[in-house]
Amino acid sequence: MSEWKRAVREVMLSAAVCVIFYLLATALAAVFVRAYAPPDGAVFAVNQVIKCTGAFLFPLLFIRRGRAFFKGVAAGIAASLLAMLLFAAIGGGFRLNALYLVELLVCGALGGLGALAGTALRRE
Repeated sequence: MSEWKRAVREVMLSAAVCVIFYLLATALAAVFVRAYAPPDGAVFAVNQVIKCTGAFLFPLLFIRRGRAFFKGVAAGIAASLLAMLLFAAIGGGFRLNALYLVELLVCGALGGLGALAGTALRRE
């Protein structure tokens, strides 16, 4: 398999599994929100923690050596974009604000750091 095909496969696999994690974790968080009715700021913070955790964890697991940082950044950004599109389709519309750009940057950086950590921890 060529280097580019393998890189695209790793990035898409990482992003897809990350989005599935987002969906499941957000559904679980929704149960707690329904039960405990925390303030809106807490709901936003929980969603951001879920996204940041997924953006770091799944590139750590799926990205291999060979420009790992850049593949991790791409996986983090792709996961954030896919999640935004999926949640917009489920929720009935886009709600973009200035914080979304910050979210893209943070998810990209965490994805790159996760990929670097994964390659450092893994012996290939």
